[in-house]
Amino acid sequence: MSMHSPRAADYDGHHITVSADDGVPLAVREFGATDAPVTVVFVHGHCLRAESWAFMRGHLLETWGEDTHMVFYDHRGHGESGNADPSTYTIEQLARDLDTVLRTVVPTGPVVLVGHSMGAMTVLAYARLHPETIGTRIVGVGLISSAANGVTRVGLGRLLSPPAVSSLRAAVKRAPRAMQASKHLSRRIFEPIMRDATLGTRKVSPRMLAVATAMLNDTSLLTMASFLESLIAFDETANLHRLGTIPVLVLAGSADIMIPFAHSVVLASQVDDAELVRLDGAGHSVILERAEEVAAAVVSLVARATAAMRGAGPDYGPECGPEYAIAG
Repeated sequence: MSMHSPRAADYDGHHITVSADDGVPLAVREFGATDAPVTVVFVHGHCLRAESWAFMRGHLLETWGEDTHMVFYDHRGHGESGNADPSTYTIEQLARDLDTVLRTVVPTGPVVLVGHSMGAMTVLAYARLHPETIGTRIVGVGLISSAANGVTRVGLGRLLSPPAVSSLRAAVKRAPRAMQASKHLSRRIFEPIMRDATLGTRKVSPRMLAVATAMLNDTSLLTMASFLESLIAFDETANLHRLGTIPVLVLAGSADIMIPFAHSVVLASQVDDAELVRLDGAGHSVILERAEEVAAAVVSLVARATAAMRGAGPDYGPECGPEYAIAG
């Protein structure tokens, strides 16, 4: 273990700030040994933050200890990262930010990318922008509660018509302080729930905790509305084949009404070496609701990626399409 390893082993992680290509500061945290054989980079979802992975991270630390380097970061406009011009609040820019994080924090060695919701879409966009990294630098991908396209055609996304989102964004721009007040109200309602959960109070259900965590983040309504336009236009279906040379995990909850499970079935069917995991009864915040099970699936993904690196080559895995694993 190198002399650099202990710095990333702090209880709260090693905090650093990375400057995006347009100067926006991105807050990053590292766990585990920086010279570990593989790095797993976690990319969070819309209106969440890196801490949405906290429960999963606890399980992963128990399993991996210092043996796997883990990187978590906040998207621009989210969490502790800086705000930016709303015109940069696009999935394509998030993919460029991910590239900056990788080049700065993980300059060498194999990487597994794990994204949740909009974070998984960011990973897909990254694969299109940097196809040369797939199978070389990027040795595995996890796509959780996500879709390659069509998020406005099914589920709650049907309410997100382009005119409605444009109107929302315009309204937020006109009256940002008044509309932001609703966030402060939600903090008063949900902070006691979070305190109980932190103390291990059994009365807090995982689903309520997921809602509280989502509501308590400080993402502005302008950020939320600006990214919605990019989510509506998102379509990476034609580029899914780029992931065909590496192990892929596609995981979602059967009760996800934001991005229904059918999207995950389509994703997995388009990737050669995909494991499809359905967690029965879980919603869109599956990484909070079912953290232990999702963590186990990520451990399996990294094991598959490591096995592929050790000699099975790019054709490692099932030869006849996706591998379907029903869990929960």
